[in-house]
Amino acid sequence: MILGIPLHEAILLLAGLLAASALAGVLSGLLGVGGGIVLVPVLFWLFTLTEVEDDVAMHMAVASSLATIIATSVVSARAHRKKDGIDAAILWRWGPAVAFGALASGLAARFIDGDVLRAVFGIVAVLVAINMATPKSLVLRAEMPASRTVNAAIACVIGAFSALMGIGGGSLAVPTMVAFSVPIRRAVGTASMLGLFIAVPATAGFVLSGLGVADRLPFSVGYVNLVAVALILPLTTALAPFGAGLAHSLDPRIVKRFFAVFLGITAIKMLT
Repeated sequence: MILGIPLHEAILLLAGLLAASALAGVLSGLLGVGGGIVLVPVLFWLFTLTEVEDDVAMHMAVASSLATIIATSVVSARAHRKKDGIDAAILWRWGPAVAFGALASGLAARFIDGDVLRAVFGIVAVLVAINMATPKSLVLRAEMPASRTVNAAIACVIGAFSALMGIGGGSLAVPTMVAFSVPIRRAVGTASMLGLFIAVPATAGFVLSGLGVADRLPFSVGYVNLVAVALILPLTTALAPFGAGLAHSLDPRIVKRFFAVFLGITAIKMLT
């Protein structure tokens, strides 16, 4: 028995987690999504097979995913920076507000029911899947908003919802930037850096809000499970640069459609 799971089941779960980690690493670089959109459902499923209550399991899945995104975002952003794929102006406009929204959500997590987190993940993931499956990206205007207040509001919402979902922000930031006519590859690169602005404060918030909570798995700091993070990080960080390279060579439309199908199925599963 490992953490209350029979050995053969633990081996299968480990294999599934490693496969999800590899996919998360590639997608982090390829689409700027941070990998959490893949990891959260897998981690939630893994934690629910132990004696952890579903409510705590969802919080731990989100928090542990965010912790892995810290390192993954750094690696992915470095790869995109080498290809001049990061827009510094957008980072200056959005970074502080993204971080504020992420921290606020992390600190408030203790007071949010696990079913609410699942619903947020499922609903937003469905919307992201629909957006990715749409052949033509929505374009609202030919340039980014000039107003600091508007930019701060947009960024704060992206940070807050990304933290509640355990994702790096690319799933929300990329389509938003594209809607303001930012080229897709530059949007992906910029989103990879925004993942760091989300993951660091959000993880800190989930650590603080999870202190003293009962029924967490061993080797957990707040809601972050260190064992899961240690298993995920090697593959996600190793494969993020590979995904970033693909982002500058493959037709992103094809990749987006395949990922949309996967994400839609995952989202529906989380909602049922």
